[in-house]
This record gives sequence, C-alpha cells and structure tokens, in this order.
Amino acid sequence: MSSLIGGSMKRIHVLVLLSALALLLAAAPASGSASGSIVVGELYASGGNSGALYANDYVELFNRGAAAVAIDGWTLQYASAASATWQMTALSGSIPAGGRYLVQLASGGVNGAALPTADATGTSNLAATGGKVAIVDNASALACGASAGSCSSSGSIEDLAGYGSAADYEGGGAAPAPSATTAIARSGGGCTDTDDNAADFATGAPNPLNSSTTAAACSGSGGGGGSPGDAAVTVDVQPAISIALDHPTLSFPAAVPGTTPTPLPEHVTVTSNDPSGYTLSVHRTTFAPHDLPLGIGVGSGSLAAVPIAPAPDLLLTTTSSASAASGDIWNTSVGFVSPLPVVPAGHYTATLTYTVIGR
Repeated sequence: MSSLIGGSMKRIHVLVLLSALALLLAAAPASGSASGSIVVGELYASGGNSGALYANDYVELFNRGAAAVAIDGWTLQYASAASATWQMTALSGSIPAGGRYLVQLASGGVNGAALPTADATGTSNLAATGGKVAIVDNASALACGASAGSCSSSGSIEDLAGYGSAADYEGGGAAPAPSATTAIARSGGGCTDTDDNAADFATGAPNPLNSSTTAAACSGSGGGGGSPGDAAVTVDVQPAISIALDHPTLSFPAAVPGTTPTPLPEHVTVTSNDPSGYTLSVHRTTFAPHDLPLGIGVGSGSLAAVPIAPAPDLLLTTTSSASAASGDIWNTSVGFVSPLPVVPAGHYTATLTYTVIGR
C-alpha cells in the first residue's frame, strides 16, 4: 500500500488494521492470496544428475515490482508433485526492484558446473518430473498442494510455481517440466505474471543469476525509428514522498489473556526526494470493544506504547537527507508492551497509522 503527494503537500498517512482475534478459543481464517512482487523467475531441478549442466538444483527469485522488498523471515518451500508436506529454506535480506536472488538447493550427483555464489542455501532435492515451489512470507510450513487449487486460499503465499506432474499450480495448468539441460523460466525476463503457470513459464537453457546481477526493473517500454531531429525536453520535478508497508493487516490469531503475543514484523519503505530529510511517526486508535496495550519497536529496540490519537505521535525515526533511490526500509515490530488484560473473548480491532512528513 503506498501513496504519492506532489506540490506543497508533504504529509502521508498509511493505515494498518490490527486484529486480536477470538481470545482463548478462535483461530483466524486464511485470507485470499494475491500476486506479489517477488516471484519464481527460474527453476532447475536436475543438479548433479547425469548430463546435468549445473551441480545443484536452484530456484531464482525475481522482484517484478517497482520498489525493494525485504524478505527477512520469509521461506522458499518445496513439495513433491502430489505431496502436502513442504521443506523450507530460510530467506533474508532485501531484493531491489528488478533484482535477482539465487537459492541453491540439493545435488543429485557430481555432474555439472558450480552455480554462481548463492544468496541462500537449502537442502531440498527438486524432482525433475514434477513438483511445487512456493515463496512464503513466513516460516510456517504449508499444508496444501495435494490437489489443484488447494493452495489458492493461503494468504502467506507470495508466488506458487507447480511444474511437470504437480497436482497444484496457479491457473489452468502446471508449467512444463525441466530437464538435465533445460530450466523453466518466467516469460518477459521474469516480468510476466498472469497467475497461470502453464502460460507464464517456458523451458530454456538454464541461466542462474544472483543478487550481484544488475537490477532491471519491469517496464512497458516501447520504441521505433524516425527521422532525426532535435527537441527540447523540460521536466519540472515536484516534491514527492511515499510510504509502503509489507502487510496491510497484522493479525494475532489465537491470543490468550495474561500472555504477551510475539511481535510481528512490519517493514516500512519510505521514498522521499526532500533533501532536508523526513520524519516517520506512528499513532493508533483505541481497540474496540476494549483497549489493548499495543506497542511498536524499530530494529532491535524494545517496544514502546503507541499513543492514541489525538495524543502526539510516537517518533520512530528522523533523517537529514533524501531517501535512497529504492527507498529507505525501516524494520518495525508490532506487538504488546505488557500481557493482554483479562477481557471477554472476541474480535478486537484498532488502526495503526504511520505518518511520514518531509522536513
């Protein structure tokens, strides 16, 4: 979720809905999934096998969005064609717009060349005939995938790629199976995502790329020839400031009175061209029907109570220069500063508002 303000306007509010669901008894239902910026760009599943071009299986991630995405706490998960049991590989860091991220996986033998330096390493052994890989925004193993469409209701899946004989996949069919000499690659250099694996992927020569590869953001560029000529080009750049959040909703699905739920990460990306810098602050509304002790921290700092409007905002950070071109990423944690009070079971909601102001 992001917003842009030009001209003399320099204040932006981004709202995050917080839920403490069904204290004591209830569990939160999964929300519907949507296409994310981070997708499977390429997959090779014959690492080390006879005739293999590379010594290890690999999955290459690609950021097809317009802003950097922090993937700390995310996992790359794999399950065989008809299985609902998933193996996980931890991911970390950030992928810039148009950036690549190489995950090296298991080897089936001694054949093939070494991969470029991997950005993450796991032990999953991909089946060449068929399987499923998913990019998941947490470290909880999936439990779907045994039938077509079974993973579509998982709100934690950023992207799913079923290939070959996979029982589950996005859209109307699985991507083709790779081989010892071919990988499956997302069309458009990684930019095409119609949520249909059969349409989005094709086989081709494997080309593993890691995070050191020059980023190439997706765009709808066009061109054509014409007679030469000169034209004056003028651009009036307006003041601009924007803010984007990883998660528009944060849920604590099975909170118990007297305990302090584990804080949830919320990565806040601020982009500003104000040379004087900006301030980032936060406030909230009261939980209904009873208030709860919501807190927030930045980085490894401890949680501080979030003030309730109209009280002054809690200052999270201040800068004295424009942001990085891809935006400044602030790692915040949202939780509770004390154990939850003894309140009736039910659905509790409040709105957390991040505010960025150019200086």
